Amino acid sequence: PAAGVGGGLVQAGGSLKLSCVASGFGWAHATIGWFRQAPGKEREEISCIKGEDTSTFYVDSVKGRFTISSDNANNMVYLQMNSLKPEDTAVYYCAAGWHCKTYAMDYWGKGTQVTVSS
Repeated sequence: PAAGVGGGLVQAGGSLKLSCVASGFGWAHATIGWFRQAPGKEREEISCIKGEDTSTFYVDSVKGRFTISSDNANNMVYLQMNSLKPEDTAVYYCAAGWHCKTYAMDYWGKGTQVTVSS
């Protein structure tokens, strides 16, 4: 995947939309997702979408606030982030692999910084 874009600085309660070009692999058999890494913490999975059936996964901390979507025709994956909280501050990465876990991702994009001020 290419670099995810769309990060920035936003106040708590605000919204951002991240975009990622997801190409260079077999989309139909891949899981494409968004991960994040906050300072001093391990990288964690946030949300994923499966290419074969567009089923989605969300970590509990973002359920109801974040929405992942894809535009298969254009190899794009998006993450709409609403009701942002300071604890969402992190570097966000898009990635593709076989399962929605950091160890299962084969391709990583460059990260984009998301900063949420209180």
